[in-house]
Amino acid sequence: MLLDQFTMLCFACAIEPLRIANRVLGRQAYTWLLAGENRTEARCSNGAAFKLDMGLDEVSRDDTVLVCGGIDVQQATTKLIVSWLRREARRGVAIGGLCTASYSLAKAGLLDGKRATIHWENQDSFLEEFEDVKLTKSVFVIDGNRISTAGGTASIDLMLKLIAQDHGEDVANAVADQLIYSSIRTDQDTQRLSIPTRIGVRHPKLSQVILMMEQNIEDPISPADLAANVSMSTRQLERLFRRYLNRSPKRYYMELRLQKARNLLMQTDMSVINVALACGFASPSHFSKCYRTHYKTTPYRERGSHGDMAAQPVRLSI
Repeated sequence: MLLDQFTMLCFACAIEPLRIANRVLGRQAYTWLLAGENRTEARCSNGAAFKLDMGLDEVSRDDTVLVCGGIDVQQATTKLIVSWLRREARRGVAIGGLCTASYSLAKAGLLDGKRATIHWENQDSFLEEFEDVKLTKSVFVIDGNRISTAGGTASIDLMLKLIAQDHGEDVANAVADQLIYSSIRTDQDTQRLSIPTRIGVRHPKLSQVILMMEQNIEDPISPADLAANVSMSTRQLERLFRRYLNRSPKRYYMELRLQKARNLLMQTDMSVINVALACGFASPSHFSKCYRTHYKTTPYRERGSHGDMAAQPVRLSI
């Protein structure tokens, strides 16, 4: 089921392993249909349009519904789609969310008490809205008849897992070889690169400090306490950040907090005041000042401009 503005990559990475599995097996072990709310076509985030096979019709209990999301998933998750997901779930159908579509499942209440994952960029906003979901940072999660992936190429890992369950590891490995996919990930693998890889520096104490920062956005830790936690002085910590990241610990921490704030502004309906509090700012005025200094616009204008961009249609038929 293709949401409006779905991501082509996660969609293609879900379909192609099934097509190749049929080829490897020499028979049609898997079939699929494309569904969508308007019954005629769905447009992905790069502008391409796909013809649909069906609308939000009833499916067989033996089918698996995979909802493919992308950008602006909150707007794409309409009341009609939520009602359809709830109806199919009541009938016992297995349902999964690819990329940001875990939001759609959670909005329908299908992930309450379940383990799930979503693209790392959407994790902050997801945690704010769905407290009953056990959100993980895994590449994909299968919890009973609920499935979720982190997006992108994670769809390949999920499909290889399902193919292995259905037809054995040899078939799954043959599909991976056809895809030239040499590093198959499991549900134990995390979706983001390690901190040393992300920052391009392998320094254990620097990585520890950055991890503490990332885990304490709402209640920021002082530079002195950060330094003490890794057995360093504040001055040593300052030198460490200057040497490897060309900025002070305070500035780096501020950039992390502002990035989370921007995600919340773009992806939730939280008030600017609540966004400020969720990112460790004591007052909206201080938050607005810091945001304007870093992003050259105010939080209010950022949210407004994002809405204007989302409203502009982009069309490219294929």
